[in-house]
Amino acid sequence: MTALAQTILPAPDRQVAVLEAAGVVLRYPGQLKPVVEAFDFELDAGETVSVLGPSGVGKSSLLRVLGGLQKPTDGTVTMNGKPLRGVPPRVSIAFQDASLLPWLSLEKNVAFGLNFKHQPHLTPEESKVRVDVAVREVGLTHARRYFPAQLSGGMAQRAALARCLARKPEILLLDEPFGALDEVTRTEMQHLLLKVVRDFHTAAILITHDIDEALLVSDRILLLGGTPARVIGQWRIDLPTPREDYIAELGAIRVEILSRLRGATLRRIN
Repeated sequence: MTALAQTILPAPDRQVAVLEAAGVVLRYPGQLKPVVEAFDFELDAGETVSVLGPSGVGKSSLLRVLGGLQKPTDGTVTMNGKPLRGVPPRVSIAFQDASLLPWLSLEKNVAFGLNFKHQPHLTPEESKVRVDVAVREVGLTHARRYFPAQLSGGMAQRAALARCLARKPEILLLDEPFGALDEVTRTEMQHLLLKVVRDFHTAAILITHDIDEALLVSDRILLLGGTPARVIGQWRIDLPTPREDYIAELGAIRVEILSRLRGATLRRIN
């Protein structure tokens, strides 16, 4: 069996899914066609899945449904077997905009929301420990008292990631969080994501338009295409990380993804 074949075959034994979507359809009022239809998906504990697709295909809309921010028009989304009703306490979401509150220091931004009603009750000491651990994990201990205006783009995204980690997420949802960063900083954040997933034993769904990013950080890649959107391709990346030494294997998968992506884009245009 070739290395490429190993990457695209389904795993022989699946764990119990922490997140599951069955027959999900998303339609906005006034639209004849759904944005997404017939979407079935399982996310395993500790797994990182990237979702690729043409611009405007509905990747971010789908993430909102999977995170409980929006109800599907039809179908079900469950976490650990229970239907989603809003965003569960152990689901954290990060967007391309770090959305830090400018009047709070970095450490207070990381702590923001820990005492919200839907979060588990924490004592001040427990909150402090969570913030300390999260800030240290993303390498910002030296900047904990900085304000957002004093942070670079990469530091701001690290702070946003720390804010997610302080909630001890079982699932981390990421909507193109590195898209606005320069190439060097983006690479650093990709390596940080791998570290965070390993250290916090969290599962992650990454929305990205960058095929190389998906290949470097994912256990599995889903390709969305069509109108309405549905899964038109899926690849399992069974290679150790970091993956910079596996250019040939990743290159073969990249060519296949590009071919499917171009086909999907042309069908949307025509």
